[in-house]
Amino acid sequence: MREEPVAGVDAGSSGSSRNMDRKFRMALVLYAALAVLSWFTLDAKIPVGGRLVELKLVPLVIIGGMTLRTMVAMKAEKIRREKEDGH
Repeated sequence: MREEPVAGVDAGSSGSSRNMDRKFRMALVLYAALAVLSWFTLDAKIPVGGRLVELKLVPLVIIGGMTLRTMVAMKAEKIRREKEDGH
């Protein structure tokens, strides 16, 4: 995926790094908003493994997994950029 240059920002890695940091923060905010919405809107209980589990926990686990995946991908990208800038 090719990123377009932002007005007033160098085409170097610092500009795209700031853009990626902004996208990362926005993703975390949206995950948090989605988690809060699911917590307050889901009230049912479902049977899992012979016991009742609140339905609101299922989306929280899924959202938590997506958040973890996003954080790992962000850290990996930062490491790649550091290696790229170092050479």
